[in-house]
Amino acid sequence: MDEAMLARRAEAAKARAQGGVTRGDRPRQRRCAPNEGSRAAMSARARIELRAAGEDSGLLHFHGVASAYEQAYEMYDFWGPYTEVVSAGAGAVSLARADLDVPLVLAHDSLRRIARTTNGTLVLSESDDGLEVDAPSLDPGDADVAYIAPKLRAGLVDEMSFMFRIVRGHWSPDYSEYRIDEYDIHRGDVAIVGFGANPFTSGDLRSQAVTLERIRSRVVTSKYLTHV
Repeated sequence: MDEAMLARRAEAAKARAQGGVTRGDRPRQRRCAPNEGSRAAMSARARIELRAAGEDSGLLHFHGVASAYEQAYEMYDFWGPYTEVVSAGAGAVSLARADLDVPLVLAHDSLRRIARTTNGTLVLSESDDGLEVDAPSLDPGDADVAYIAPKLRAGLVDEMSFMFRIVRGHWSPDYSEYRIDEYDIHRGDVAIVGFGANPFTSGDLRSQAVTLERIRSRVVTSKYLTHV
């Protein structure tokens, strides 16, 4: 990080402290770039995998990681730049909901759903890597699956993000870093997306019989719902 950015971070942290922000407050105007209106996105390491679901089933099995935990990424708020970290296990409470409703979608479009937790076609869990996304029975006859599958195989699309609401978090003592301690993904989404913010991820693609070349991806992003 260059000296100019370090200076801007220090300036923004000082402004937060002087502006009455408490350590338990959530970031205001949270976004991934300096300009207002930018989406709230983060980068992380993850993997994307697509393979045949089973012999003669005709279905596809998708597995990915929509976010990484304990990995700092750059964000901006009302005062300027800061770093943000999602704590390991931050989604545990939300993921344990009996009525958890989260779809796997394309590009955060709620109508382009290819799997969903409520009908058993999508399973979300946490691991050391982050938020694991498992859709074991995608129907290649679905128009959106048919659209995205060849792009995943070719490595043309190899990124993910997820949409959620921050429930609880805290600022570091100097207000330069915000840690998300708990998030709620109920009625948010996990998404296969095009471009993210930073070059961090890698992914691979497999068929039932043949392991294809490992594909180096660019980024995995994590997008947040507007919060109050």
